[in-house]
Order: sequence, then C-alpha cells, then structure tokens
Amino acid sequence: MESSEEEDDFPTIESVTPQSKIDSSYQSKFEKGIRKICFELLDLKDAVENLCGNTRAKHMAFLRLSEEVVEMEHELNELRKQISGQGILVQDLMSGVCRELEEWTSANAGFIEAYQNPQKLDMKNPLQSEAEDHRSMFLENIDVLLVEHKVEAALELIGAEEKSNPQLKGIGDPSSTETSSFKSAFLKRKLILESQLVEIAEQPSVGTTELKEVLLGLVKLGKGPLAHQLLLKAYASRLQRSIENFIPLCPCYPGTYPATLSNLLFSTISLTARDAVQMFGDNPLYSSRIVQWAECEVETYIRLVKENAPSSETVLALRVACICVQASLNHCSALESQGIKLSELQLVLLQPYIEEVLELNFRRARKVVLDLAGSDESLPLSPRLASPLSIFSASSNNVLVDSGMRFIYNVKDIVEQLTRLTIVHFGGSTLIRISKLFDNYVDALIKALPSPSEDDSLTELKEAIPYRAETDSQQLALLGTAFTVADELLPMVVSRIWSVLNEIMEAESALSKKIVPTTSNLDFKEWRRQIQRSLDKLRDHFCRQYVLNFIYSRDGETRLDAEIYLNGEGNDLVWDSDPLPSLPFQALFGKLQQLATVAGDVLLGKEKIQKVLLARLTETVVIWLSDEHEFWGVLEDKSARLQSIGLQQLILDMHFTVEIARFAGYPSRHVQQIASSIIARAIKTFSARGIEPQSALPEDEWFVEAAKAAINKLLLGASGSDTSEIDEDHILIDDEEVSSDSDNSPSSLSSEDSFDSFASATAADLESPIYLTDSEG
Repeated sequence: MESSEEEDDFPTIESVTPQSKIDSSYQSKFEKGIRKICFELLDLKDAVENLCGNTRAKHMAFLRLSEEVVEMEHELNELRKQISGQGILVQDLMSGVCRELEEWTSANAGFIEAYQNPQKLDMKNPLQSEAEDHRSMFLENIDVLLVEHKVEAALELIGAEEKSNPQLKGIGDPSSTETSSFKSAFLKRKLILESQLVEIAEQPSVGTTELKEVLLGLVKLGKGPLAHQLLLKAYASRLQRSIENFIPLCPCYPGTYPATLSNLLFSTISLTARDAVQMFGDNPLYSSRIVQWAECEVETYIRLVKENAPSSETVLALRVACICVQASLNHCSALESQGIKLSELQLVLLQPYIEEVLELNFRRARKVVLDLAGSDESLPLSPRLASPLSIFSASSNNVLVDSGMRFIYNVKDIVEQLTRLTIVHFGGSTLIRISKLFDNYVDALIKALPSPSEDDSLTELKEAIPYRAETDSQQLALLGTAFTVADELLPMVVSRIWSVLNEIMEAESALSKKIVPTTSNLDFKEWRRQIQRSLDKLRDHFCRQYVLNFIYSRDGETRLDAEIYLNGEGNDLVWDSDPLPSLPFQALFGKLQQLATVAGDVLLGKEKIQKVLLARLTETVVIWLSDEHEFWGVLEDKSARLQSIGLQQLILDMHFTVEIARFAGYPSRHVQQIASSIIARAIKTFSARGIEPQSALPEDEWFVEAAKAAINKLLLGASGSDTSEIDEDHILIDDEEVSSDSDNSPSSLSSEDSFDSFASATAADLESPIYLTDSEG
C-alpha cells in the first residue's frame, strides 16, 4: 500500500542509481578523509597531553629550585657569620699570642739571648737547656689550652707540672733566676685558669655535674674555701629562683604553700650539705658555714610565710602557721642526722609569729562569744557537742544556748587547726588562752544575771545588756549552760591537746630528760583549777544575788533582822513541845525547796550542779550572817534587851541551817564551821550581858533533834499560825506524806520522796574536785 502511494505522488524515474553503488563509490574517499582527520586529532591530543605534563613537571622543578636557592642563601649567610666569627677569633688569637709572646720575650730575655749567641749556648749545661725547652713547651701548651678554654686539660697539665716540679707549690727555694721567672709565669697562668673556673661556676645555666667538676678543679688548684663559697652561692641562687617561681602560686594554695616552701628550702639545704661533704669532706669550718647560710635562709622562709599568709585573725592564717611549724620542724629533725641543727632557731623565729596569730584568733573568738545577741547563723556542731546544750533551750532564751555553742564552736575551730608539733611547743599557751576566753565568757554570763544593787529605775544599764536572765529557770539554765560547757564539752574539745602533751610528758619521764623544749608548761590539774575558779565566780555571784534578794525586800528592809532575837516573849524554847526556827529561816527552807523543784526540771540529769548550787546558797546565808555588821551591832548594843530565849532561837536557827544541808545530802562541813562560829559569838555576846549559857541552853543534841523535827513538820505541812505567816513569804510546803516508820536520823530525812531534787545525788559525787568550793578544796 505504501509503495503504491509513493508511486502516485512522485513521477517515475527510469534511471535511479542504487544506494549500494553510491556507497561503494564514495565510501572509500570520505572514510579515508575522516579516518585521517581522526588520527590527526588523536595525535594532536597526545601532543597536548604531553605538553601539559612537561609544563607541570617543569613548574614543580622550578619551585624546587626556588626553594633550594632560598636555602642556599640562608646557608651562605650562616657561612658568612661563621667566617666572620672565625676571623674575629683569629684576630683575638693573633693579638693574644702577640701579647703573650711579648710578655714571654720580656720574661725570658736571657733565654733568647742565649739562643742568639751560639757560643754561649754551647757552653751551657745540656741538662739546663733541656729543662728550659720543657718549660717553654709547657707554657706554650698551657697558653693554647687557656685560650681555647679547655679547663679540664689545663687542670691536668698544671697538676702534672706541679707533681714533677714541687718548687711550683712553694716547696723549696728556686735555684735560679730562670726557675723563679718560670714559677711566676706558672702562677699567672694558674690565676687565669682559676678565673675561668669561677666564671663557669657563676653562670646561672651551669648544670649540677658541670658545677661539681668546676668546684673540684678549684679544689685541685688549692682554692677549697673559694669552691665552697661558690657552692653555697650556686645553690642559694637556685633556691631563690625556685621560690620566685612558686611565690605567685601561693594564693592558689593558701593552706599548703608553707609545706611546699619548707620542702624547697630544706631539701636544698640537705642537698648542699651532702654535696659539700662529698667534695670537701667532713670539715668543721665548712659545716659551720653551711649552718650559717641555712640560718639566713630559714629567716627568709619565715618572712615569706608571713608575707603571703591570710589575715592573722582568720582561722586559715592559724592553719598556715601550724603547717609551717609542722613542716619546718619535721625537716629540721631530718637535717640533724647531717649535723645541721636548726630546731632551736626555728622555734625562736616561729614563736612571735605563732603567738601573734593565736592571740588575734582568740581576740576574734572573744568578740564572737561575748556578743550574746550575735547572728542567728547555725553552727556546724556535731550532735555530741550540741545536744548537751540544747536541753536548756526550753527553759531559757535561745540566745543563751547559742552563746554556749558559739564558745564551743570557736574553741573547737581553733584547736582543730593545731598540728601535733604546734601542740607540743604551743599547746600550753593555747590552753591558757582557752581558760582566759572561758573566763571572759563567764563575765558575760554574770552580766546577764540580776545584780543585788540594781535599781529598776536605771533602765539605761539594762538596755545595754542584750540578754537578761530574770526568772529562776532562766538563771538556772544559764548556770547549767556554763557548767555543761566547762565540765562536759570543753574537755572533749581540748582532749586532743592533752593527749599529745601527756604522750610527751610520759616519754620525758621514761627517758628522764627533755625531749623537746616546750614554750610553756601547764599542768592539767592547774588548768582545771583555772576553769573552776571561773565557774566559782559565776556560782558565787548567783548565790550572792539570790540570797540578798531573799534577805532584803524591794523597799530595802531586811527580813533577817536582829530584832527577832530581842523581842522574844514567853517561856524558853526548851519547854515548847514543837520549837520551830524563826520565820526567815523557815522561809529560807521553803525558798530552797522551791528552787530545788525548778532545778529538777531545768537541770534534769545534772544532779551534781543542783547539789553544788543549793550547798553554796546555804553557805552564803550563814556567811552573810557571820559578816553582817549591822546585825551584830544590834545584838552587841548595850541598850539592847537580851533574853535567853533569843539566844536559844538563834542557836536553833543555826542548827536548822546545818540540818538543811545534811537533809539535802550535800557537804555541810563548811556550813557547820561557820554556824559554830556564829553560835560562839552569840554566846559570848549574851554572856557579856549576864546570861549564863550553862543554865540558859540545853544540850546540843536537843537543838539537833529540834531542827530535824522542824524539817519534818514543815515537810508534813503542819497547820498553825506560824505556818500561815510563812506562806506569805512564799514557803513551799509539800503535801506528800512520809512513811510511818521514819525516824529522826539524817538518813531517814534524806530519803523523803518530797525532796528528791535535793538528795538525788550521793555525797561521793559531791566530792569531785571540780565542784568543791575554794574553802572546801
């Protein structure tokens, strides 16, 4: 179908050349041309690639050549410098040789003249000519070695020459002028070699091995003292450089830099001493010089520690000082094996520094402790130290408990900084400062107690005191805090100091000699007595103000007046079936019982403190009565109407007071002594007025039994007009019944359940030395 359509569209061509014929006729020509062009293009491509490769290779070669040219220029410059240096050296050698030649010519003029005159030379001794040749050769060789600074070879040459020619060392007299001139030339070259060795030794960059070789060379030249001096100078210079490099790092290590400085110093001293012994032997003169040098360096060390330390009143400064003591004294002990003793000097230099830091730290602690209204920051105290004081928080203001905790915390903080050797040498002075700080703390507590002479209208003084213990519970809590700090907490805090000091004392007693020179000796018992005196001061102030507030009313009138022993009426007390003490003493009994009840709650578990306070209160009453001039002035007045019943009443009151002490279970010996003196004085006073004691007074047993019966009656709460008056004076009567089988012996009285707060401790507990009064002690 397609062929028929094509035949319709185009006219028929009768002669058409076949395609195969066309291909066959033209194929050969075109194909040959195209193939030729392709081959030419391929050749051109290869030529271009070869050209590019050659260009790249030539470029790289050019770059390498450029680099080689630059290196060659540098080498040429270095070569020029070397040539210039060699030229300078040659010029120096030429000038030096010329100068030496001139000197040698002037020194050996005769020798030259002899050579210039052959006839004279032939006449000389051949041996002398050979010696002169040797000398000339020696001088020439030594000059060359000195110019080239070959000190080792020069030393060997000089040593060999001195060995072969003893006259050069000064042994014997020079035999001729030639020998004398040779000796002077030899000594001159020896000085040159010595100066070269000194120059090498003084170079900062010289190594340890090279330094030792140079110093040994000086020793060979007979310059031992100079070599030793250079050794000290070299090690001192190294030490100085090490310290200068470390000093900027001290602020980064504020707690340990003294130990590092100590290690730098004493290791250098030890190394110097060891090297000196190796090179110079055990020479006392050299050892003395090393000790003198070490002493100067130790002084510098102390100064550097002080200059780089924190503020002296801080705990960190105390820690730095203690580390300085520990590290330096340990190193001093190690140096003693090398014969260098620096411990005493170290202590002499350290003592003012340590004492100053301790004093400023305790001043800081004093400011913190005495500030009763200080900051409310919580102190990191362990439960073992905080719990004994926390029991007083319920009975007093927290200010009181906080002050006790601040005291213990500051003392503990100071003690913890002390190292062992610091305790050994400065522990005694530290304990003395602790006792003084506690005494200042007690003075602050005394100011918080009311004073008997205070006037309510003087409000300005009261406002100046941040804390005031007004009630009995607050005052007892204050006393309990002080006693707890002194008796329980303070011994725990300072136990570390005492343990170290006890070890030293035991070691000294075993060896029967002093091991270390301590700066202060303090006995443990003496220190406890100092603490006890401070406690006694606080206790006595409390008892005095408490008794005086009881004796004197707010109007200034005394409740314990001598008039009560002058206005006696009726029969003698002997005929009374139930004699009672006077109302003030009955009131005293009630007051003490009331205080004992409060003390049982506030001072729970601290029966010893309760006994001490109540005993001292009773003792204070009789002491006041014994020393009250107004009281005795009334009785001793001739116009006074004295009667036997007044004397009986006074004696019964004294026995009643003694029985109160016995009843409570605390020591009554001192109370009994004072009461006996009061009774003796009263008997003397009444006897002077015509009253016979033998007829007016019954036996002592009667007063004792009457006093015991009065205590029983007051405890049983017997009714009567007398007791109603006592109630107005705040007498506390216990309503509990006593057992029916109780008798009048002191032991049965002390077993009363109503008075457990008085008698809860045994008498043996009260004999502890820390709680005895001064008179009882």
